Amino acid sequence: MPARILIVRHGETEWSATGRHTGRTDIPLTEEGRHMARALGERLKRAPWDGLPGARVLTSPLARARETCELAGLGDRAVPAPELMEWDYGAYEGRTGDAIRADGHPGWVIWRDGVPGGETLADVSARVDAFLARIDEEHGRPHQATVTMDCADCTVVLFAHGHLLRILTARWLGLPPEYGQRFKLRPASLGVLGWEYAEPAVELWNDTAHLA
Repeated sequence: MPARILIVRHGETEWSATGRHTGRTDIPLTEEGRHMARALGERLKRAPWDGLPGARVLTSPLARARETCELAGLGDRAVPAPELMEWDYGAYEGRTGDAIRADGHPGWVIWRDGVPGGETLADVSARVDAFLARIDEEHGRPHQATVTMDCADCTVVLFAHGHLLRILTARWLGLPPEYGQRFKLRPASLGVLGWEYAEPAVELWNDTAHLA
């Protein structure tokens, strides 16, 4: 694995602002979402990030993630990674959780009950596991037990989506994918996955200080 993974959820979209499940529907950021992405970019220009000059940047090919990456100032070196696309919600695409529960599915929770006609949680987990295995093969494990925040040249930056990144974090930690339910993630938030005494750890999570 790389010494550090920075994870960025894309900025606000019309659907994320209203709680609609947005999987493969390719909708753009709102103007507020663009403001969020630019604010993140300004933060990443400052210490301890200093523009992440040596970092590898990967983005979901969906427009909302790519646009966030571009407005944050990292689009010129970003490489699309199809594995980072959001969960395919099938028949529940574009619907809110409240609407699904009101439509004959009381108590529905995606992490437990899944979606008809889309990916299962196991499907998404397998996709994430394959991605992390590829990153592991390409980077190898760090030689240090801990890595400082100024290690730009041993960093991978991921621009992706809420559920996908929560599942990826659970798998980074060696937890079952359903543990992703416990990692809430706001639009345009910043997280850091790293190491503690040679074990995967979370250094920073759901940080939106740049949006204050």
